Amino acid sequence: MFTVYAISSENRNYIYVGMTSNLPKRINRHNAGYERTTKPYRPFKLIYTKEFDTRLQAREHEKYLKSRNGKRYLRDSFH
Repeated sequence: MFTVYAISSENRNYIYVGMTSNLPKRINRHNAGYERTTKPYRPFKLIYTKEFDTRLQAREHEKYLKSRNGKRYLRDSFH
């Protein structure tokens, strides 16, 4: 099972989209500062999740959420 997720910075206008098979561990890594990409934007709140059976399905959805239309959807619906 793979989860596509989006987290939003609580202090800045920043949304990160990712994919994982262990969501709690991944969110903890973002908030603890272990991920270089998101470290300056901590702390985060989880704003979106969707589960998929295969990595390929999850990757396709992650790519959509990282697109212009996907980011707009996240900002308008959850941010």
